Amino acid sequence: MATTDIYTRNNVYQHFQVLKTNRNKRYRAGEFFVEGVRSINEAVARGWHVRSFVFGGGRLSDWADKLLRTVRTEMNYRLTEELLQELSGKTDTSELMAVIEMREDKLQRSLLSDNPFIVLFDRPSNRGNLGTMIRSCDALGADLLIMTGHGVDLYDPDVVVSAMGSFFKLPVVRVADNNALWGFVADVKREFPDFRLIGTTAHKENPVQSVNLEGPVMLMVGNETMGLNQNFKDRCDLLCTIPMAEDSYASSFNVSCAASILMYEVMRQRSAARRVSEEV
Repeated sequence: MATTDIYTRNNVYQHFQVLKTNRNKRYRAGEFFVEGVRSINEAVARGWHVRSFVFGGGRLSDWADKLLRTVRTEMNYRLTEELLQELSGKTDTSELMAVIEMREDKLQRSLLSDNPFIVLFDRPSNRGNLGTMIRSCDALGADLLIMTGHGVDLYDPDVVVSAMGSFFKLPVVRVADNNALWGFVADVKREFPDFRLIGTTAHKENPVQSVNLEGPVMLMVGNETMGLNQNFKDRCDLLCTIPMAEDSYASSFNVSCAASILMYEVMRQRSAARRVSEEV
């Protein structure tokens, strides 16, 4: 693939900086900036379209050299070491970074397993929490993460970094129109009549361990400050909570911690049900 050398902070270099810092211009370009071995490896392995690699003029590792030789891109860019160091967000400058094309947001049945497990995160306001949510969804067997409302940008570099390679493995769909969301939910319910919407709350409701989570389910998690909005609560089949120690000073969990606990309970119940079924 052709390579362009960049020696100054020209328009191309400034575009790379903009992809890291400006949400609106990221979406206008339809691409985002990625660094980190695990993230780049997973993006390539999962078939994301890498538009460009960005690297320095020094000697490259076998890993970086192989990617440059084998991954088809539109144009690669070789920067001076000074510019590469300035562009990298790491203490130890990344030897290879990537510009990757965004994917279309589309809710579809093909994203779901035969026992759907969906997580909805409403109006996430913290980039680290969103990244952690993505990692937890991947680690604990969720089919899909849905983002609703106006919140932090899914393609913000801090989200991508904190999610690590899970960002490119787990389907994450942003839904701006709640009508589209409820239409999708209705479609899932038609196919899975026992599909339930389980809302989460810090107030004392049904303890999560007492809720049957073995069947098709969507866990709905609210904003870090305001919780789940009332419209979503009204749509829920029930609300659940995580029991806390009676003498606890804390009144609630961090949202990503709470979601991880709830998702673990889904996985635990389903694993136990499978063991029982196999023993029968």
